[in-house]
Formats: sequence, structure tokens, C-alpha cells
Amino acid sequence: MSGRIATAPIKSSWLIVVARFSLCLLVWAALLPAALAADHNEPKRLLLLHSFGRDFRPWSEYARSIKAEFEQQSAFPLDIQEHALLTARFNNPGPEEPFVDYLRSLYRTSPPDMVMTLGAPAARFVQKYREQLFPDTPLVMTAVEERQVNRAAMAKNDVVVPVRNDFGAFFGSILQVLPETRTIAVVIGASPIERFWHNELKREVKPFENRFELIWYSDLSFEEILKRASALPPHTVLFWQLMSVDGAGVVHEGDLALRRLHAVANAPIFSYQEAFFGRETVGGPMHSISESSKATVSVALRIFAGERPGDIKIEPIGFAAPRYDWREMQRWGISESDLPTGSEVLFREQGLWERYRWQMAMIAAAFLVQGGLISGLLHERRRRRLADVESRQRLAELAHLSRYAAAGEMTTSIAHELNQPLGAILTNAETAELMLKSASPNLDELRAILADIRRDDHRASEVIRRLRSMLKKTPFELRYIELNDTVGDVIGFVADVANGRGVVLNYVPVTAELYVRGDPIHLQQVVLNLIVNALDAMSEIQAGKRDISVTTNVSGAWAEIRIADTGGGIAMDDLNSIFNPFFTTKPQGMGMGLAIARTIVEAHHGTISAENAPSGGALFKIKLPIAR
Repeated sequence: MSGRIATAPIKSSWLIVVARFSLCLLVWAALLPAALAADHNEPKRLLLLHSFGRDFRPWSEYARSIKAEFEQQSAFPLDIQEHALLTARFNNPGPEEPFVDYLRSLYRTSPPDMVMTLGAPAARFVQKYREQLFPDTPLVMTAVEERQVNRAAMAKNDVVVPVRNDFGAFFGSILQVLPETRTIAVVIGASPIERFWHNELKREVKPFENRFELIWYSDLSFEEILKRASALPPHTVLFWQLMSVDGAGVVHEGDLALRRLHAVANAPIFSYQEAFFGRETVGGPMHSISESSKATVSVALRIFAGERPGDIKIEPIGFAAPRYDWREMQRWGISESDLPTGSEVLFREQGLWERYRWQMAMIAAAFLVQGGLISGLLHERRRRRLADVESRQRLAELAHLSRYAAAGEMTTSIAHELNQPLGAILTNAETAELMLKSASPNLDELRAILADIRRDDHRASEVIRRLRSMLKKTPFELRYIELNDTVGDVIGFVADVANGRGVVLNYVPVTAELYVRGDPIHLQQVVLNLIVNALDAMSEIQAGKRDISVTTNVSGAWAEIRIADTGGGIAMDDLNSIFNPFFTTKPQGMGMGLAIARTIVEAHHGTISAENAPSGGALFKIKLPIAR
């Protein structure tokens, strides 16, 4: 009994411990997903440290590209905080301790999850003050040339994504593109980092000493550099390295200084920095900002995922395939055949044929069609009907073709303007034949008929010439014309047609001479079109007055042509649509005549309108500016 009584409390205590442990496991299992989710949603803090300034090219372009890559690749939110060292831009920089104190106070309680530096000065700064600032924070150094990496100061938490400048390959590409180069002027500043690259350039271009002469601008003020760059001898090129501080100690923004240099230089500018490409430089082998940014972001994400920075090794990134600016090539007479193998030419401006291939093909087809139509009209002139009927027929054919030639109004206008003189030629020729068959033909009448034929033939030739110009996008041939005579010529042309239809055609010009600036052929086309429409309206009147009234007058600063008929007028629902293309009230109409008329009038800076006259019938008004 005593043994059982002694063991019972022990078993109970053990059961209590197991129960409590199981409860803790259940609580931990329930809270773990929420904790992991909270950690996943917690933004990573990235300190991005610039060497020369947030807007200083080319490093500002690296920063912009890196941030864009993070947005695409990062599966977690990222808080990027940017700062600029700035002291690297001065020949005699001040003390760095105030900036160190600022960063230390800023990140004392919440250090960043990663420090990323752009350029060598920022990398050296973080390495120098690591213990005071971020002793345990991973450091990613990027956009830095491998020769400027202080590998002796690298710790286990450091990783570098370096680039490699191959000056020999770059200068070799310049000689390949411009083999007659005799002088290369090197534009470089006088800051410590620029003096470093000055020495490196001198060392690497020694193999080219017999090929060209090097001129160094490192000791000059930028104003003196601009002066010399504007008067360089032939067969000289400019090599843009960097300009942060000139020889006079003046600080410059890289892209602003380059733009000023490009504006005055009388020689092409080359650079291996992609950030300056597409604006002022010819091109060549250059660093790919995108490639470097992708490698940098990949390294950062590997570190965020738990990989040790010291275990990540990145080979230096060399120049990408050469790229050249087509605009600069054209400016300096550089042939594509002289470019290095694998080169890419960008910013190419398309030629006239590339930009308007289909339009030009359609216009060429339209010209061929016109030639075919004119030949067909001459061949079948004896079988033609009246000029207005033939005009409507050809208008329909040309309008159909215009849908494929993308020049509907111009093609239709050709048919309108050509058929009128051709129809007149046919009518006069037939009249002359009849007169010649008589026993005693009237020679004066025959001479007048031949003069009319010559005039109409000249008019047809003028139509072809001017409409060809219009298709080539040349302006109308505007000149000073007397409007009364211009309209009177049309009246004389259609008077016989009106009489034949039993329509009274009245023309009342203004008493004074009325001058406008315009093309008489096109303006006569508009008047003729409106008169023919009025004649068609008269054909629907079986009884009653059949009149067409044409008048010219002055209305303020405008010359006005009025064409009124006594037909049935225009339906109220059609008044707003009557000038729209393809709108017609005729069974066989195409709906292009009034649209063409409006186009011609507006090209003369005038207006055309339609309304119903109070006494009945339609009234069209054309207003043109009076020539002063």
C-alpha cells in the first residue's frame, strides 16, 4: 500500500508537465504562421549610398535601374533609403566625421538590413567606418571598377559586383570606326578619382602611341575645354571619361557638362558609359547598366534569403556588345560597314519609303490608274454620254479605287476636273464635224470651236499637273484671281446644258471687280458641282418655275457666291450631313461631290453652307476672303 501511495503523486506531476508542454506546442504551432507572415510582410531596409550625388550620371542611372529590378524580382516589400557622400566631388573634401555622426544617429536604434554602395568612393567610405556605423550589416558594392575595389578591407559580410574597363578595346573600336583618327582629346576632371583614371588611361593606351596623339584636358577649366573643343583639327575625336571637378576646381554635373560640350564640339564624342548614350555620344563598347543591375539585385536577394555574402563571388562585368547612335553616325559620316562585328545601331530614323511604304505604293497605284483612265477616256470619247453623266460615272469608279489608295477626295477630284474639259472637247469636236459636213461651213465658228478645244486641252493639262502636285502634298497654287470672271467661265460652260434641260440659268455678278487669292480651276470645280446638283434638282420638277440663280457680292471682308434653285429644297434632317463624305440623296450618287467642294473651299480659308431659301429651293453660299 505504501509503494502505491508514493508513486501516484509522481505520475500525476509527470502528466501535468506533459500536458503543459503539449499546450505550448499547440500555441507555438498556431502562432508560427502568423509570425512568419508578419516577418515576410516586414519590409527590408536597404541603405543606398551614392558616391557623387543622387542625380549624378552615370551612377544615378545604376540606382534607377537597381530600384526597378527590385520591384520586379523582390517577393517582399523593400524600404530603400538613399544618401549621398558628396565629398568625392571635391578636390579638397572636408571632414567626413559629421556625415558619419549623422548616419550613426539616424540608424542607431534600427540599422539597415543591407548597405549598398554606388561607385568606389562610397564603398571605401563604408569600409573605412564600418565598425562605427554597420559592423554586422551586409555590404554590397556595385557600379565600381575592379581596380578601385579595396579587397584588403573586405570583411566576411562584404560582396562586390565589379565592372571592368577595357580601354584598349575601346580605343581600338574608335580606330576601326574612324580609321583616319590622328588625335584623341581626353575630357577628364581633376578630382582624386579622375586623377586615378588619368594615370590608368595613360598606362593602357601606350600600345597606341604610334597610332594617334593624346591630348589631356584634366588641368583645364571647363570653359577652356569648351573653347578648344570648338576648334579641333580634322581627324580628331573627343573621349568623354568623367567631369566632376575641372582643373579650376569647379564642380560639374556629368550630363550637363556633356550637353554643353556636345553643343560646341566640332568632333565626335565617344564614351563607354551607357548613361550618356542616346544623347551626345557616338557609342562603342559600353557597360550595360541593365546587366550590372540584374547581377546586383540577384546578389542582394541571395543575401536576404540567408546566403553568406563572403561566399558569393561575382566575376567582373566587361563591356557589352558595341552600340552606336545612328543620328551621330550620320552627323559625322560614319559608315555602318566600318562598325565592329556584332554592333547594334539604335535611333535609326526611317526613310521616306520605310515610313510611308503603303501610302506611296497606293499613290503610285493611283497614278497608274489615272493613266489608264485617261487613255480609256480618249479611246472611247465617241461613246461618251454628256459631260455631267460621264463625270458621275468616273467619280464612282475613282471613289471605289480611292478606298484602296487612301486618297479618296484627291482621286475623285481628278475625275471631276478632267471630265469637264474632256467632255467639252468631245462636244466641240462633234459640232465641228457636223459643220464641216455642211455645204458652206462657217469658218469663224470653226475657229472659235478650235480655240475652245485648245483652251480645254490646256485646262486638262493644268488639272493633271496641279493634281499631281496635290498628291505629292504640295500646296494649292494660289494667286490673285477676279472672281466674277472665274464664275462666269463656269456659267458659259453649262449654259447650253441648262437650256437643253429647260432650266433658266441666271448669273448676276457684282458690279465692281472682286479679287480673291485662290486656284481658279479648283474654285470653278466647286461652282460647277453646285450648278450640276441644282440641274439635277430641277429634273424632279415636272411643272412650275425652273430657275437657277448665281450671284456674286461683297459681305464685309468676304467675297460671296450664292447658288439658288427653285427645286424641292433639302430635307431638314439632311442639312447637317449634306457635306459629309459618302452622304447622298441621289440613287446613283457617291456622296463625294459636296465633300470635295468643302475641302477645296476650306483650303482657300473660306466656308461653304447650305440652307433652304424662304421662297423654296436650296441655297448654297460660298465665302472667300477678299484679297487686299
